[in-house]
Amino acid sequence: MLKPLTADIRPDRAALPLAAYESAGGYQGLRKAIAQTPFQVQQAVTASGLRGRGGAGFPTGMKWSFVPLSGGSAGGAGADSSGHRYLIVNADEKEPGTMKDRWLMEGNPHQLLEGALIAAWAVQADIAYIFLRREYTRCAESLTRAIAEAQKAGYVGERVLGSEWNIALRMHMSAGRYMCGEESGLLNALEGRRATPRNKPPFPQVSGLWGRPTVVNNVETLCNVPHILREGAEWYKALSPGSDPGTKIYGVSGKLNRPGLWELPMGTTARQLIDLAGGMRDGLRLRGLLPGGASTDFLSAEQLDVKLDFDSVARAGSRLGTGTMIVLDDHTCPVGMVLSLEKFFARESCGFCTPCREGLPWVARTLEALEQGKGESSDLDILQQHVGLLAPGRTFCALAPGAVEPLGSALRLFREDFEAHVHQKRCPWK
Repeated sequence: MLKPLTADIRPDRAALPLAAYESAGGYQGLRKAIAQTPFQVQQAVTASGLRGRGGAGFPTGMKWSFVPLSGGSAGGAGADSSGHRYLIVNADEKEPGTMKDRWLMEGNPHQLLEGALIAAWAVQADIAYIFLRREYTRCAESLTRAIAEAQKAGYVGERVLGSEWNIALRMHMSAGRYMCGEESGLLNALEGRRATPRNKPPFPQVSGLWGRPTVVNNVETLCNVPHILREGAEWYKALSPGSDPGTKIYGVSGKLNRPGLWELPMGTTARQLIDLAGGMRDGLRLRGLLPGGASTDFLSAEQLDVKLDFDSVARAGSRLGTGTMIVLDDHTCPVGMVLSLEKFFARESCGFCTPCREGLPWVARTLEALEQGKGESSDLDILQQHVGLLAPGRTFCALAPGAVEPLGSALRLFREDFEAHVHQKRCPWK
């Protein structure tokens, strides 16, 4: 099985140096890209079917195509070609249970740099930023070394690979808020302002960082790009037997024998992933799982054969999200698990809109009362009401709707556990 994203990552997690990366075919994708027009590179990525790996799953090539390029149909006639254009790498990985981007950045930083440079060429950007989670100090070290190596080798800077294209590549350490990972909140933070969401439209591809055309892509998304340029769209689509092409960095955490990360074909099932993790620990039974990180709906134990691709998980009633599964076992209180998640989301709310600022802390306090044996039957109705009040379209960004996805699905799948907290006036699992 081909593993283009992780095949060159060493078991000791030592960062792959430039020479080793080049010997494995590194930067050949960038060379091919610069030999083409930006529009042709966009077409190649569109043809591959690559979808964003940060959670939303938006088609990558289509996202790039929204940037107005100079040069007629190959990018939007009449577009303003003066001033900077930006490519931003969203490396602000803060969702509980998610650690896939860290693996890629620590082990093969040049793969990310090459993907970012190809994306920058495709949207005619002249400045690229890596917006990195503050706590990822080892990633910062590996990326800093890689940027210096790439600059010295002529992949970054002026007249890249003998072309007329100049590109500056800089790293920015995040201020450390979950909201910094939201696209427009990230842009505000990068400008030195409070990380709150922006009105859309205008969209970042037209008016983003400092009012200039900007594309924001996730780390894993960009790591796919060099392989697509080097091997071609048809090769990339053949990596997966399902409708979604390519491979995916899947993760699983919880009370399993070997929790971890694996690069697998898109469409791998939840059951196959749990088997790779060695199954549940002795004496434990799986009750449910969050298939794509903390901000996704629970799937039940009867849905283990759902394919972990965007459309299949959506049909099952959840989202693929980041593809990093969190497993709930039969010795863990689902109310306590959801409480832990809601505390996180309430703390990380930027406070910009009332439903999120006031609603999430109220949800957390209500769940805490249930855990402490102080809950009432009416509290379950209040929690269900908040699932609707914080639904998509009710808040300014997607933080609160994502936060109540595990709550709403837990109320549906584990209702008896919530009711037991009320009737027994305690947490039955303690």
